[in-house]
Amino acid sequence: MTYPARRSALILIDIQESFRHMPFWSEAELPAFRDAVLALDAGCRARDVPVVHIFHVGAAGPFTEASGHVRALDWLPGTPAVRFHKHTHNAFSDTGLDLWLRRRDINHLIIAGIRTEQCCETTTRVGADMGYSVDFVTEATLTFPMTHAGSGRTYSADEIKAHTELVLAGRFARIASAAEALDALE
Repeated sequence: MTYPARRSALILIDIQESFRHMPFWSEAELPAFRDAVLALDAGCRARDVPVVHIFHVGAAGPFTEASGHVRALDWLPGTPAVRFHKHTHNAFSDTGLDLWLRRRDINHLIIAGIRTEQCCETTTRVGADMGYSVDFVTEATLTFPMTHAGSGRTYSADEIKAHTELVLAGRFARIASAAEALDALE
């Protein structure tokens, strides 16, 4: 499958300083995530694919604008084509993203960011339901272990990523590596 670069966009979700100030933050998976995001960012910029930054703004803590943490992690390069703030789990509700994409005739999204099973997965589902073709680049998403409230079982980041791929693949997105997503751009 190939997609015209001119009709594609890289959507980088919540790669923001706010997460470094959360109790669950861990840098264990950060190097591989950073490498995959940087490869996508550089590859998209080289192909003139717009890079879009989405940042979550919340009502309290490090996700408030007043905290000063609603900004890109220091290693994320360059200026995005556009930046949107969101207040929900998906990057479309009340942000202007859909209008921005449609005005540019973009119909293919490459999704990467923090957290795999929350904002990245939700944005993928909503985008697919809105008619976008989506490449979900799991290696360019980051998440953290979670404990199930009922059973007390802790699920690893890898288990959460595997579940996300399972529920998205073929229904809402094509699961792709960073290299595969870039190779699919004409």
